[in-house]
Amino acid sequence: MATVAGESRRQPTLAEVAAQAGVSMTAASRVINNAPHVSRAKRDAVEKAIRELGYAPSRSARALATRRSGVVALAVSGDDPALFADPFFAHVIVGISAALEETDLHLLLCLGASGRAQARFKGLLGTRAVDGVMLIALRGDDPLVHLVERFGLPTVYGGRPLHGEPAWYVDADNRGGARKATEHLIGLGRTRIAAITGLADTEVGQARHSGFRDAMAIAGLTPHAVQAGNFTVAGGAEAMTALLDARADFDAVLVANDNMAAGALRVLRERGRRVPGDVAVVGFDDLEIATRTDPPLTTVHQPVRALGTEMARMLTALLSGAEPSPLILPTRLVVRESA
Repeated sequence: MATVAGESRRQPTLAEVAAQAGVSMTAASRVINNAPHVSRAKRDAVEKAIRELGYAPSRSARALATRRSGVVALAVSGDDPALFADPFFAHVIVGISAALEETDLHLLLCLGASGRAQARFKGLLGTRAVDGVMLIALRGDDPLVHLVERFGLPTVYGGRPLHGEPAWYVDADNRGGARKATEHLIGLGRTRIAAITGLADTEVGQARHSGFRDAMAIAGLTPHAVQAGNFTVAGGAEAMTALLDARADFDAVLVANDNMAAGALRVLRERGRRVPGDVAVVGFDDLEIATRTDPPLTTVHQPVRALGTEMARMLTALLSGAEPSPLILPTRLVVRESA
């Protein structure tokens, strides 16, 4: 495109180079910075796009791109204090910290719910104050996803986002675990099975609900009732109250996490329903709370601490120039007294 005399031509961006080459921004950045572990085909495509677009990173931009801060960020899409009272996140952070102890990297925790917090996170990414990012607790079309994609830093997802399939993630077999839990209830002879689901705008919430539906369909059963929850103890209590008020004749319930199951058990006890005599209950996660409920909770174990450890290891591998594969961690049923 011709330019008017005296008018400076806009420089193409890294994102435009990546799009022209048909590669990720991470791959384009590696080629520009002559990083190892880039395929010949990708390198050729990026170099061709650079020539066609006339891309020329500035000296300061190249310095930023090649400089290492020694810091990686764990970005959480939320700022509710209750989030950090949840043992799930505590175990994830412990797992991440344990893996990073084997490196020279330091961990920075970022909250990304408010506009101001997202602006600060954007600044960290733009100035390369962090070398890589781990994302967790994503909701819907999360703005944090768009931010990390824009800047092209190495990024590992803890649990897949609801939209899209990132190159690098660590997740648990949520759908398979929920299917196993429902099959256990069916194997106990329960046929009027209800479910308390997780947040509908999360992939984990949808996957666990899908596993429940899978097992019910295979057994030729129709879900007796379904009530949405929010992964908290209070949310489980509210959901169980709603189930009992709407259709109280269910004989089992699959609950999408242990926190909600603890709240549900409390309401069942208050309403005079015997567990597991009248209602069998199964949760998901196998956190400490599952052993302290009355009765102790049958639940699906997922290796939460390993989730954090593998996220950090995957990010460390990316920073070293490797290209690890996504990882799905196995789940298993832990039978206690509630079902």
